[in-house]
Amino acid sequence: MTSDTYFTARGGWIEVIAGVMFSGKSEELLRRVRRATIAKRRVQVFKSHLDERYAGIYKVSSHDGRTTEALPVDTAAQIAAHVRADTQVVAIDEAQFLDERVVTLATELAGRGMRVILAGTDTDFRGEPFGSMPELMAIAEIVDKLHAICVRCGNPASRNQRLIGGRPALYASPTIMVGGEDTYEARCRACHQVPSRDEDQVDLL
Repeated sequence: MTSDTYFTARGGWIEVIAGVMFSGKSEELLRRVRRATIAKRRVQVFKSHLDERYAGIYKVSSHDGRTTEALPVDTAAQIAAHVRADTQVVAIDEAQFLDERVVTLATELAGRGMRVILAGTDTDFRGEPFGSMPELMAIAEIVDKLHAICVRCGNPASRNQRLIGGRPALYASPTIMVGGEDTYEARCRACHQVPSRDEDQVDLL
């Protein structure tokens, strides 16, 4: 079933849009928000305050320039405090930056009959699970994992390559570092590089 099929289902449910940067996650979230609005559903959109790129902190934006108004938040508790009783659709962008209670929140909102749409990067620059995204994907009724195009070889990209001064970031670098095309590249498994981690793996072979 697609998300649009589920739209007519009774009760609430959870949808997760996952994938690497530049794969179109925010664009897909915005598409679903627009369709819900056209269907005259009452929609609220939230985003992590950490993402201030492109359109600014009070908007969700895609890399192609599309935007919608959004409330920036730091925690899942702040979302819970702002969700109105009559809201039918809650959309959350950059869910990987929120605390682990976002899983409980999504479950509670779906239990109250709401459609909950979350978009986020499911792996960090190391290629490892990012935040609560894996658990959100596990409890969701609908999961769509999007891919970008590897800038090195043109194959489907499933990894976020972080660059510092044009070189791959070391494994010990901070997990969270918000950036755009000058800081990150989409790469496939074969082209993805994580210095120190990759060297340790080679030593084990």
